[in-house]
Amino acid sequence: MYEHFFQCPYCWEEISMLLDASTSETYVEDCEVCCNPIQITFTFINNDLVAFEANNIEQ
Repeated sequence: MYEHFFQCPYCWEEISMLLDASTSETYVEDCEVCCNPIQITFTFINNDLVAFEANNIEQ
């Protein structure tokens, strides 16, 4: 598991997330501060995080 820190696209608070380095995927997870849904997309190559996006979901 890889811990990654980023800013929430809604409340701009820094939050952390554990990412599984054995996969690359897209999923939705709620912000631990403001509870809004964030679309998370990440890619690992050779156990290195090469891409990460945290986007708000228009409600």
